[in-house]
Amino acid sequence: MQINNSLLSAGLGAYQAGQQRVDQAATVIAGRTVPVETSQVVAETVELTEQLVQMKVGEHQAKAGVRLLQSADEVLGTLVNTKA
Repeated sequence: MQINNSLLSAGLGAYQAGQQRVDQAATVIAGRTVPVETSQVVAETVELTEQLVQMKVGEHQAKAGVRLLQSADEVLGTLVNTKA
């Protein structure tokens, strides 16, 4: 049963970390203003790209957490069926 708790904790932690990464990137993107000077456009584009990458990383991290949770659920189901 200890293995199952570890899987659940790892899955939930990964999901929450991914969600937090997406939230942080979204907050940064939403707080951006439209640059006035041409030199600022390049810097803002780079920052926007970095935040979009962080959002995608967060998405993958959350999906990995969900897969861990699904695996833990399957393990628990197998253990219950085996015990019964």
